[in-house]
Amino acid sequence: MPPQLLVDLSKIDFNKIQIPKEKIHLLNPQRFEMDQLDGIFRIDFEEKFLVGYRDIRADEFWVKGHIPGRPLFPGILMIECAAQLSSYYFKASLPPEQENVFVGFGGVTDVKFRGTVNPGDRLIIMGKCVDIRSRRAVFATQGIVKDQMVFEGTIIGMPV
Repeated sequence: MPPQLLVDLSKIDFNKIQIPKEKIHLLNPQRFEMDQLDGIFRIDFEEKFLVGYRDIRADEFWVKGHIPGRPLFPGILMIECAAQLSSYYFKASLPPEQENVFVGFGGVTDVKFRGTVNPGDRLIIMGKCVDIRSRRAVFATQGIVKDQMVFEGTIIGMPV
């Protein structure tokens, strides 16, 4: 049985994007094939969570080879989606004089894949800040497609 959701999704307005891709790009440097976040529906610094999304397209670089005839969004890219969401939260929480800090992977733990993600799906990504310090941030993350949890894991980020 999957764990409880990190965020009560019934309280998220999925018709309103709080942070569009253009604003994500102000803090996250990933571009082109490695830009894994399409928007953020909600960020809440009091409750320490955020909810974003990634629309999975049929014309992406991985579709042809992962898996021919039955394309599956790679698990490592699900983790990258969660890492980029977590990185955005971390950078948005920093004072303006630290806005040029690059946040890299410090680790990934407790990852479980519970379902598949296919072209045409919208992957909802949730992150909950577990611990945040100047040199490290830890986030519990989950991914949902059509009300089914498809992955969960802990992302550890650090300024590099």
